[in-house]
Amino acid sequence: MSTWRARTATPFTTEKRPATGSRGMVVTNHPLASAAGAEMLAGGGNAVDAAVAALFTLTVVEPMMVGILGGGFANIRLPDGTQTILEGQGRCPQAVGETTFTPDPAAGPGVLDAVGRRNSVGRAAVAVPGNLMAWCQMLQRHGSLSLADVIEPAIRHAERGFAATAYLADCVADCAADLGADPEIARVFLPSGALLQAGQRVANAAYADTLRSIVREGPATLYGGALGQALADDMRRHEAYLSLADLQTYRTNDMAALRSSYRGFEITGPPPPCAGPLHIAQMLNILEGCDTAGAGFGTVDGVHRLAEVLRIAFADRAACTADPDFVPVPVAALLDPGYAAQRRAQIDMARSQVWTAGVSATLPSAGGNESANTTHLSVADRDGRIVCATQTINSLFGARYMVPGTGAIPNNYLYVFNPRPGLANSLAPGKRVTSSMAPLIVLKDGQPRFALGLPG
Repeated sequence: MSTWRARTATPFTTEKRPATGSRGMVVTNHPLASAAGAEMLAGGGNAVDAAVAALFTLTVVEPMMVGILGGGFANIRLPDGTQTILEGQGRCPQAVGETTFTPDPAAGPGVLDAVGRRNSVGRAAVAVPGNLMAWCQMLQRHGSLSLADVIEPAIRHAERGFAATAYLADCVADCAADLGADPEIARVFLPSGALLQAGQRVANAAYADTLRSIVREGPATLYGGALGQALADDMRRHEAYLSLADLQTYRTNDMAALRSSYRGFEITGPPPPCAGPLHIAQMLNILEGCDTAGAGFGTVDGVHRLAEVLRIAFADRAACTADPDFVPVPVAALLDPGYAAQRRAQIDMARSQVWTAGVSATLPSAGGNESANTTHLSVADRDGRIVCATQTINSLFGARYMVPGTGAIPNNYLYVFNPRPGLANSLAPGKRVTSSMAPLIVLKDGQPRFALGLPG
């Protein structure tokens, strides 16, 4: 776990160090988001209230990573020990199909770029978002505070502004060429046409108004209401794919946690279409038969073995992990101890190998690399609630524009799909995005010991 130390040189020098707490803990990737969650706990709220408050605040202060128009998974454990996964992943619009995009012939093997970057930048790249619905459902089902209470810190920072971190400024610089092409997003992150600098105030009054509309109307404002209409109208003007009907028919999913074991620990996380926990379990199955402690941390043999196990898992992930509503994901085969033993025996400690999939779905390999632009939070309260959630708009600043008049940045989740037809991860109407997110809760003797995940 980590906390943050402010220095006078910049508003926040994001230097992490250990922190402890006895009545609750909020761990996020930004101090203002952690503060928003802690504010909820201090005001009598629970871990769900704190998580939702922190997530809404992250959409303001870490807008390049997460937003209400994104998607993700939340791993939720309640005081009585029950556990559920709330899936709010993006989905392909109904107007999108396997041949919607033309693969870029100049792209290398496994690269998912389409001609004109249409699947990665701009309106055509946007999938049906799930975050807003999922966050509001999480609060309604398991929280104790109102939507107005948990959104208030986000409104405050959007309206009054906040000091940009060096991290945000660096991300703006990385994406400046695309951001500058959209007047709405440039107005916020390229003030007067210049790169945002660390320490500059960032305000987004239009987004503050959007958050207020969510307080008044709930998620309905997006899934059929005024915000959804604004998004759909903007899509239509630009001949893109997301429609109001896509938003009106969107549903989240409650899922049973995928459970696996490693040396006496039970590891729980989202199942497919989330790929992370499945392939973490696969890797740990292979490693459990090795003397990892004897190899030592950071040794040549230890790092080599870990690298090979990672390569094995990602070869299988590319071949067979996708939306199980469309692709038969072979979960049992991937987690079979015999398969782990087979792969373990194939590792050559004297050399690195190029690995191919050892199991597969009934379709060819999905291929492609995943974005590292995501955020994660872990929250726990004194009663034993835990929220471990990974959320994203996919690439830095998602589709790299703002919906006019809303201050909201859409995802570019269609860039995660392969633009080539006939593959496990090809585009299809209604298909859910697959992701290597891994919001994990780890148990020992039935009791939680770790809640962890990575922003990226």
